[in-house]
Amino acid sequence: MSTPLAGSPAAPASHRPPPAARGIRRREWFAWFALLAVVTALLFTWRASVNEAHVTLAYLLIVQGGSARGGRPLGIALAGAAFLCFDLFFLPPFGTLTIQNPLNWLVLVAFFGTSILSAQLLYRAQAEAAQARDRAAEIDRLAALGAETLNVARAEDALTAIVAVIKSSLRLDACAVYTADSKTRLVRLLTETDGGTPVHRASESDRLVDRVVAEGACAAERRDGTSRLVASTASLVGEDHTESVRALLMPLQVRGVTVGVLRIAAANGLTLSASQARILDALAYYAALGVERVRLSAEAERAAVLAEAHRAKDAVLASVSHDLRTPLTTIKGLAHEIASSGDERADVIEEEADRLNRFVAQILDLSRITSGVAVTDVQPNEAEDLLGAAAQQVSGRLQGRELHVHVTADGPLLFGRFDFAQTLRALVNLIENAAKYSPESEAIDLSARREGRWLAFDVSDRGPGVAADQRERIFEPFYRRGGQADAGSTGLGLSIARGIAEAQGGTVSLRDRDGGGSVFSLRVPAIDIDDIVQDVDIVPVKNA
Repeated sequence: MSTPLAGSPAAPASHRPPPAARGIRRREWFAWFALLAVVTALLFTWRASVNEAHVTLAYLLIVQGGSARGGRPLGIALAGAAFLCFDLFFLPPFGTLTIQNPLNWLVLVAFFGTSILSAQLLYRAQAEAAQARDRAAEIDRLAALGAETLNVARAEDALTAIVAVIKSSLRLDACAVYTADSKTRLVRLLTETDGGTPVHRASESDRLVDRVVAEGACAAERRDGTSRLVASTASLVGEDHTESVRALLMPLQVRGVTVGVLRIAAANGLTLSASQARILDALAYYAALGVERVRLSAEAERAAVLAEAHRAKDAVLASVSHDLRTPLTTIKGLAHEIASSGDERADVIEEEADRLNRFVAQILDLSRITSGVAVTDVQPNEAEDLLGAAAQQVSGRLQGRELHVHVTADGPLLFGRFDFAQTLRALVNLIENAAKYSPESEAIDLSARREGRWLAFDVSDRGPGVAADQRERIFEPFYRRGGQADAGSTGLGLSIARGIAEAQGGTVSLRDRDGGGSVFSLRVPAIDIDDIVQDVDIVPVKNA
């Protein structure tokens, strides 16, 4: 025998109305038949002054009243009894079922048909009203569930409440939710228990759970150990031998993406009515939202932990960098004194101190960029001035490579709105990066151009280029390209350059150079000469 779910249309004997309810029903039937007898007696007393129309109306009222109060069976029974009373007591010859006037057959048939039709219509209206009440109750329950889950602080507690509602609403033996982990395997997220012992172990349905996720369809577990996919929960409604299905697995989807699987089970088999299928689909969507909320909460917690770790890392780097500057200054001063005595090792010490000092300065720059205080003086500046300053600053760091600065003499002056000192630092980092990965015999090109609303500074090299899978990674702090010479590199130059550009509303991007090599483009907001003129206050000079 299958385990019935709440609201099943065909309840087994164990769910029949209790004896008290059956007693009330018998008394109701007795009262209506007694009323029919009383009305028949009154009409019989006045039979000489009433006609068929009066009798028909009186009996119709009784049939309709009985149908409204006792349902269709009582209405049909009253209609049959009224039919017999009509024929026996009010149609000649009286006391027999024989009808003298053939037209009276039309009266009887019309009365009986009207009685049956009115009983059926009342039954249908009552059924529709009951269905509407049930649906309203479903909506109220779902609304209450939604409000309850939204008010729960922890996402796991909200999902627990949803699972408990599903289990109690459908009278299940077990209800569980699976969710995907970071490795795309499905693991048990929540399990209902019975008497302290798990009703279902996670390992028993792992394959079927994976299949539900892959197919995006429901799956039914049979009691004989086999399984099959089903289109939806509604497809199980009205099926024969549904008691052979012991468990149903449903994909939990949010915006078309499967985020988990809901498994419901009954030891003696599942049966679903149409209303239960609707409730289950609605509750499954709540469960899907609960799983998604758990996932988002976990991601938010991880993001908060990572953000806190980044803040701690930046604080440590800034503190260490500041503390290193004093001993570096001392070391460099001592090395300079030793060099005056003719010891050549002092030059090596001084060079390494300068290198370490640059590394400390880059760490401080990265710390300021992360904290959002790297760019403080954004002003209108000319592109040619920045190119000249960059060429002058890197003149001794290119190790013999030539730097070709391209400036269009006959074109309009190029202006941008940027922090000159910080943008110069970013451009110098790009030039030094090009020098690290370019052959010594090849020149480096430096140019500026107008690109829509951007002022772009291009640094072109003739090196081996950058692989597609590394084009974003090279901008990460401390990342170095494998297999290429990077002596003296800290892996911070490109990260600092991009951070400075983004702090001014700009970008740093990479593309392939025609003929081989790479082109790094630093973009900052461009401005027109007319805009600069409007910013200048013109004070009229009065003649003496």
